[in-house]
Amino acid sequence: MTPGHCLVIPKHHVRDIFELDDENAAHVMRACRSVSNIIRDRLGPLGINLVNNNGSAADQSQFHFHVHLVPRYGRDRLLHPWERSYGNPDQIHSIAEILRGERELPRPE
Repeated sequence: MTPGHCLVIPKHHVRDIFELDDENAAHVMRACRSVSNIIRDRLGPLGINLVNNNGSAADQSQFHFHVHLVPRYGRDRLLHPWERSYGNPDQIHSIAEILRGERELPRPE
């Protein structure tokens, strides 16, 4: 994607984040931090994106968990996979209640 784009891949195969256990998740994140520091110190990017896709609907194409470390250099022409917009405050509040377990997701009958 950009010069210095790296992958962090756990040695133990898991399909996606939903199969990743806590111990391996901690190892992956420590490796991401370590490689990010190397990229920053040796290549001098303005920032770094960590990207991980889980499931076909999220554009996962290789079904082995991995994290992309993408150095960003300013006008590198990479686009975000989403549009920035402001959410509806009532919907945000409602989703937060569901995520906290305070209420259930409404199901169609």
